[in-house]
Amino acid sequence: MEMIWPASLLLLGALPLLLALYLWQLRRRRRYAVRYSSLTLLREAIIPGSRWLRHLPFALFLAALAALVVAMARPVAVVQVPTNQTAIILAIDISRSMCATDIPPNRLAAAEAAALQFIQRQPAGTRIGVVAFAGFAQLVQAPTTDLAALEAAIDGLTTGRGTAIGTGILESLDAIAALNTGVAPSVRDLDAAPPVEPRPPGAYAPEVIVLLTDGVTTTGTPPLEAARQASERGVRVYTIGFGTAGGGPFDCGGQFGGGQFGGGQFGGGQFGGFRRGIDEETLVQVAQLTDGEYFAASSAGELQEVFANLPITYTTVRETTEVSAGFAAAGAILALCAVGLALLRSPLP
Repeated sequence: MEMIWPASLLLLGALPLLLALYLWQLRRRRRYAVRYSSLTLLREAIIPGSRWLRHLPFALFLAALAALVVAMARPVAVVQVPTNQTAIILAIDISRSMCATDIPPNRLAAAEAAALQFIQRQPAGTRIGVVAFAGFAQLVQAPTTDLAALEAAIDGLTTGRGTAIGTGILESLDAIAALNTGVAPSVRDLDAAPPVEPRPPGAYAPEVIVLLTDGVTTTGTPPLEAARQASERGVRVYTIGFGTAGGGPFDCGGQFGGGQFGGGQFGGGQFGGFRRGIDEETLVQVAQLTDGEYFAASSAGELQEVFANLPITYTTVRETTEVSAGFAAAGAILALCAVGLALLRSPLP
């Protein structure tokens, strides 16, 4: 716990002086106390424990003063509070294996449809961004609440060569860092990386990453290194493995001009049953490192269900809150108890 006005705590030094004054007053009273002829009668008249009870009001009074002094110092505490102001980065794999038709019309089209439904179901005010990654990663749409802009970004996705899952995570972190100053940007040059103070366990940023892929990393930053950076920043990553075990022929809708991918080399001959294995082990580890979760989907319906059940509606964030009111209330209650006990022992005439 930190104090906004720590100098006020110097007033606590008066408490030992008050205690010394109280003890001196007790000794002074004893000097002028009435002497009884029979100490036995005196001992019998004393209620067991009353020797300590008669000091309780003063003890409560000191505790009340201490609480009020701490309140004057304006203590602040870092607490976990719920928030629904979540920003979501959709990191979507656009490698050419997403043209596989094992999930009709192809994996990319099915992923786009599920992503659009997910976007449309989010509460008003939820900011969503889109990162596309193949051999490299690019922020296609910065986090926004503009549904038209998001739909245009999803509809405009086209496939490319390679799969850089780790780079997609880092690009998503940078999009979050531009939105939330409490999240440090990603580090690409690890040798020159400044240290990042890890967040305490259970402390999360209100932004999350939802990463969808159908393959294995072939280039770019290793996914586990990217996950480590996300974990240090309190950003959870939910990973989705999309595709069937058997794969299928490619159909990219003519976006490659019907040549290399249009039905020739990859159209149905040697690679007609192309199978691209999903690196589920790495996706699970990425999710575990960031306190996210891994999901598998082998059909368009399953993917839509995964998107519908992502546990990202509510999260908690760490906020610095002043708690002086609590100490002030405690001090007032203790003071009232001290006065009440004093009156019970020595009622006013």
